[in-house]
Amino acid sequence: MWTRINRHRLAPLAPLASLIAVVALLSLAFAAGGRVRAAEDAQLSDEAFWHLITDFSEGGGFFRFDNFISNEALFQHVLGRLKETTKPGGVYLGVGPDQNFTYIVALRPRIAFIVDIRRQNMLEHLMYKALFELSQTRAEFLSNLFSRPRRPDFADSLGLEGMFNALEKIRPSRDMFKQTLQAIQNATKRHGFRLSPKDLERIEYIFNAFYNGGPKMDYKFASATPSQNVPSFVSLMLADDGTGTNWSFLATKTAYDRVRDMQSRNVIVPIVGDFAGPKALHAIATYVKDHGAAVSVFYISNVEYYIEPEPERWQSYRRNLAALPVDSNSIFIRWISRGSITTLEPMR
Repeated sequence: MWTRINRHRLAPLAPLASLIAVVALLSLAFAAGGRVRAAEDAQLSDEAFWHLITDFSEGGGFFRFDNFISNEALFQHVLGRLKETTKPGGVYLGVGPDQNFTYIVALRPRIAFIVDIRRQNMLEHLMYKALFELSQTRAEFLSNLFSRPRRPDFADSLGLEGMFNALEKIRPSRDMFKQTLQAIQNATKRHGFRLSPKDLERIEYIFNAFYNGGPKMDYKFASATPSQNVPSFVSLMLADDGTGTNWSFLATKTAYDRVRDMQSRNVIVPIVGDFAGPKALHAIATYVKDHGAAVSVFYISNVEYYIEPEPERWQSYRRNLAALPVDSNSIFIRWISRGSITTLEPMR
């Protein structure tokens, strides 16, 4: 069982002086007159977005799986309860790849930070960001993500399941892969994201996994026999919350457009960080406080499983949690691998 985190027992860290200059130069319409604006007004310039990534991130760490996609089959099952208590316009924190888009669609935060120990996850989110920019529709997005040329009858009007059925009959194109990869790289340059040659090689590695794995790929790579415990990309996108509502970011045009809009406003921010590390979570905490906001939801998956056995790192993690500004409705989302269930717990 997971240990309960009692925020009132934890002493917050002192503010990071180095963040003062960073916050000062961020040119975003995030706060006005001491009050936070509506979710639709939040926007970061490309420069501010890149500063958040580079100045808040820590050095990359190791995880034994690539985690190209989520491995949590039932992660939507908490959304009914979450939507009852979580108001739109808060701050969302998450970890990992695509499942964050689905939580973002349902919860409608003002800004989202995706924190992961792997630099590769940050690069995957930049790849996704470029693909959202390149793809006006869900059909275009799926075509571009898996490098499968669109046929005249491959359109959103097929519905999500119909699009996946059609996608399976289309062979991936290496020429399309190269063209789309170049478009992704051009997008990062156009926005001024200063990626190293090694970063660009890693984006190619990630994009190639989607090319080779196809829609039935799983989080380890491309399982030939996805199960309830190791869901495929298709099964994740077609899943629901247990009551028949599919909140997937690809389930409807409205859901897709919502994530695409947030990507265009630079308010889905991927950060390289260790939950028990010295910088990333505390930097986010300072930033959120400086903008008069609070963390409404923190999706931590099963990261605590890897931290708890090390007492010093566990205490550092608890201090980082204590620094986060929360309110009476702030919620943790945890995934418990034993039973593959997702749970909710108050953050205070």
